[in-house]
Amino acid sequence: MTLSLAYNPVFLTLRFLLEVFALCCFAVWGWRKVPGPLRIVAAVLIPVAVAMLWGNFATAGDEARSGETTFDTPGPLRLLLELAVFGGAWAALRHIGALKVARYYLIVLVVYHVCAYDRIWWLLRH
Repeated sequence: MTLSLAYNPVFLTLRFLLEVFALCCFAVWGWRKVPGPLRIVAAVLIPVAVAMLWGNFATAGDEARSGETTFDTPGPLRLLLELAVFGGAWAALRHIGALKVARYYLIVLVVYHVCAYDRIWWLLRH
């Protein structure tokens, strides 16, 4: 595959930052919504569980990742998983009342995914 916008190092860095931010959103949501001492457990375990699920189910050959995977997942299913994680982070922000942050996050996600259309198309074909 030729170097395209989705696989440009700047876009790969942006994607990584969006992924880390999404996991942080799940941590903050767990901290804010789980009462008592279990909030610490929730703030750690929720993003860890999401990251494990996200990291293990990937499409083999995806250049936005290492190209390797534990469970070879069809591209359309992987795309749905990614949208669920990013969308879940957006919903978590809204649920805790961080409406402005949620709005800006959604704008960046949409712009990123529009610019990364070639990767989305690749996932849909694999």
